[in-house]
Amino acid sequence: MIDRLLGRAELKERIEELEEEKRHLERRAEAEEERRSDAVADRQRAEERVNELEHRIESLEERLDRTEDAEESVEFRRVSDLRGPRLADVLGRFRAVESDDPEGLLTAFVPDEDAVPSSVAEWFGDRTRLVRRAAPAVVIADDTGAVSAALTPPIEPAPFDRWDDEFRLDDSWFRPTGRVAFALVRSDTFALGVYEGDERVEFEGFTSDVKEAHSKGGFSQGRFERRREGQIDDHLKKATAALAGLDDRDSAMDSPIDRTVVVGERSVLGEVRDHADVTDVSDATGKPREALNDAFRDFWTTRLRAL
Repeated sequence: MIDRLLGRAELKERIEELEEEKRHLERRAEAEEERRSDAVADRQRAEERVNELEHRIESLEERLDRTEDAEESVEFRRVSDLRGPRLADVLGRFRAVESDDPEGLLTAFVPDEDAVPSSVAEWFGDRTRLVRRAAPAVVIADDTGAVSAALTPPIEPAPFDRWDDEFRLDDSWFRPTGRVAFALVRSDTFALGVYEGDERVEFEGFTSDVKEAHSKGGFSQGRFERRREGQIDDHLKKATAALAGLDDRDSAMDSPIDRTVVVGERSVLGEVRDHADVTDVSDATGKPREALNDAFRDFWTTRLRAL
């Protein structure tokens, strides 16, 4: 009663309220401190994870750089062009390799970079990229690793792959065998030879008067182009007739031609393709006889790459 009279009761109630509010604020402060501690811990764990990921990324980048460097460093051990006696010598050496294991020697023809047989990929592993770069090529290897090469032949065989006791290297892929007709066709030059092996036994050749490119414009330009195209057409008709004559002659000969190869400008090869077993682009120029000699030599060249 005295407390009420003196107003102390209200003061005590206010004190109790304030003390309760104080305890509430203390609990909030403690909870906030815990949240801050948790936040700091979370941030520390996140920073540690970031650091860990950065180290892993750096490690993977280093591995990637090493891999790229290794890829760049994988090169052919040797590249050389073979023809004539040198080609015969090298083919003879490879054919002399024999294995007591009936599956000790691998031979495969890889026609392009997207057609590598599994037997080749499994054997060469990382060096398969060299096989792709060498394609089209006849690939050879032995199970000791002593022999490992790719040969790009003038005549491409059908794709194959096999393990055997000897390498399969048919002479007809690399050299003129039997009787071969070999022709060079350009828009103004034609040359045709019949060969028995490397020896030419017949020759026919001619050139045609085909106008050079015209630099003026206008109507005269169009008339000039039509005249030039007509001259090329006449020349190609003569060349086609000469090649067709081979077919007619074969039927009356005791020793027919085994294969006809025609090389020349890409733009005219389509006109004579029906009279050829094999066609290829050639940049040989000059008088017919000399141009034919150059084209024949270039065509019957094999590129050897040591893998």
